[in-house]
Amino acid sequence: MVAPATPATQPRAFAGWLARPRSLSVTLPAAATAAAFVILFSNPAMSLAREWLGDSGDSGYGLLLFPVALWLAWRDGIHADATPNPRAGTFLLIGAALLRALGSLAAELYSQRLAIWLAIFGLVVFTCGWRQIRHWWLPLTLLVLSIPLPAVITNYLTIPLQFQASALGAGMIRWRHIPVVASGNVIDIPGQRLFVAEACSGLRSLTALLALGVMIGGMYLTTIPSRILLLLFAIPVAVLVNGVRIFLTAFLMYFVDPSLGRGLQHERVGWALFLVSFAILGGIGAVVRIGERRVLRLAGRDA
Repeated sequence: MVAPATPATQPRAFAGWLARPRSLSVTLPAAATAAAFVILFSNPAMSLAREWLGDSGDSGYGLLLFPVALWLAWRDGIHADATPNPRAGTFLLIGAALLRALGSLAAELYSQRLAIWLAIFGLVVFTCGWRQIRHWWLPLTLLVLSIPLPAVITNYLTIPLQFQASALGAGMIRWRHIPVVASGNVIDIPGQRLFVAEACSGLRSLTALLALGVMIGGMYLTTIPSRILLLLFAIPVAVLVNGVRIFLTAFLMYFVDPSLGRGLQHERVGWALFLVSFAILGGIGAVVRIGERRVLRLAGRDA
């Protein structure tokens, strides 16, 4: 059995830590830091929020990850042994400012947005030290995952995922005895031609599922191998569900109405399967949790 934490090692409530009385010599630098943070990072932060709220929905999962990360940080509180590390924090803050400047000069959004996360990381180290970083590893990870990947990476990953999804969808279509010819990301069925676009490649689902896997693993699993196993499951789940989406689109167009493969109806099918993939990964997480508890019990440890 694992003994409960003693009061000396329990984390302090975040609200209580913020409400502690502080001298003017501490308050003024903190206010100046907050003002500098707003000045430096307001533009990339607003562009990130606009992308989360954008019509494409490719980065909409950030709307979930960001508030969850804040809630987790608030829930976990400040580590009882947190010790400020001004030297390392200052070094990280300087690095964040330089990254912000370089990203602005190169007109590269990802670097500017990543600089926001690095600045938050540096502020935590400055005020609370490295123990707090380890204590807040999950919310900090979710925050960095909420930043959409740069275009150079998404373009590199999208094409093979498009082809993989097309091949899987075409195989399911043949299983239903529908004549089909697949060439790359183009699928031909009698009277219709389907294009597996970038939005249907599965990259969006994979990114969101990996973020969900990190969240589930951090909140409900206790060992690193179990968390890695859950993340590995996210990859085939995303590919499989996206193949099912392509199959359902072709099935509805062939047997019901060609208009069901386009526009709002097509988007509704995509979002429904997106939720299904979340449920599947959550179920896998529950199974992994059960297996983890049994393994720990056999090893003489309590989960």
